[in-house]
Amino acid sequence: MTAARLVARCVHGLESTVAAEILQLGLGTVTHLGHREVHFRTFRSGPRALGLSTADDVFLLAAQRPDIGTTKRDLTELARLADTADIGTLMRLREEQGGSGAVTGVEVSASFLGRRTFNRYDAEDAVGQVLARRLGIGYHSRRAGVGPPPAHSGWRLTLDGTRATLMLRITDRPLHRRAYKQRSIPGTLHPPLAAAMVRMADIHPGHTVLDPCCGAGTLLIEAGLHQPRARFHGFDLASESLRAAKENAAGLPISIDQADAGHLPLPGGGIDRVLCNPPWNGQVAARGRLSGSSSHWWAELRRVLAPGGMAVVLLPEAGDIAAGIRRRFVPLRVQRVRISGAQPFLVQFAAPDEQRGS
Repeated sequence: MTAARLVARCVHGLESTVAAEILQLGLGTVTHLGHREVHFRTFRSGPRALGLSTADDVFLLAAQRPDIGTTKRDLTELARLADTADIGTLMRLREEQGGSGAVTGVEVSASFLGRRTFNRYDAEDAVGQVLARRLGIGYHSRRAGVGPPPAHSGWRLTLDGTRATLMLRITDRPLHRRAYKQRSIPGTLHPPLAAAMVRMADIHPGHTVLDPCCGAGTLLIEAGLHQPRARFHGFDLASESLRAAKENAAGLPISIDQADAGHLPLPGGGIDRVLCNPPWNGQVAARGRLSGSSSHWWAELRRVLAPGGMAVVLLPEAGDIAAGIRRRFVPLRVQRVRISGAQPFLVQFAAPDEQRGS
């Protein structure tokens, strides 16, 4: 069997998390960690790589070369890159890895680091037109801002200053577009980032897991899919959030109710794990007691967590980590990520072994 060279694309800052998941799932051997991507090699067939929860998407490595220059005349090198791809082998491996063999057209998405005198559409067209010609099918340009028709093969082109990399998506749609995500709301969490938080929380069977600001339910749903033998509770004040969460979590054993995160209807010390993306007046305005002060959120977190329990939270500023430390939470791991132009901190806190007055 031909070895498949795969590339998992991810949120910047989660590269090591994705690599760890690849190894833990036994998917293959990690060969390279780059900017927002993890390369790995596998001799296995089947759709197992499509189960990567922390990756945005998974591709077959189609071709690579040193990064081209910065001017439009260098785009001819991208056309040559597309000409070097072994199309027949790629299409066969795509099916072996769980993708579809039916391809009706070509679409390309490009990104690059550093300043260039060409734009992403110039790079996409240079590659896409060659691929379409070689496959004998049509090319859909993104230049007009219109999405491609169904069953077009998705190709990814990256220029990182060192390498030019061309990849073929295995599935028809990106992995981060979860099937459960029927409803969305402003500030909803990116599912692979939620999955990374879940893995950091180390949820065991029998654990009671809480999201006091559950929004559309993404964290709890990812946690339920990862560890279905735990118990899950979500609260939110906003009616629109509760409707979205209940629709997204339909069929899963997740309890979702209305409550103020600064005054939770829970006894003290009964929660093993907290997962939360608190509304610190960014995309989503804090409501209820949290609108007055974030100290109410920290106080409730301290009250409901069992001694030795753990909280994994997404915090926008380094000063928010200090607020947790003042409540005697111990930061066990701090990981900075970049998403939608922001650079928040993914923090794993341990609760004190003994509860004391806050």
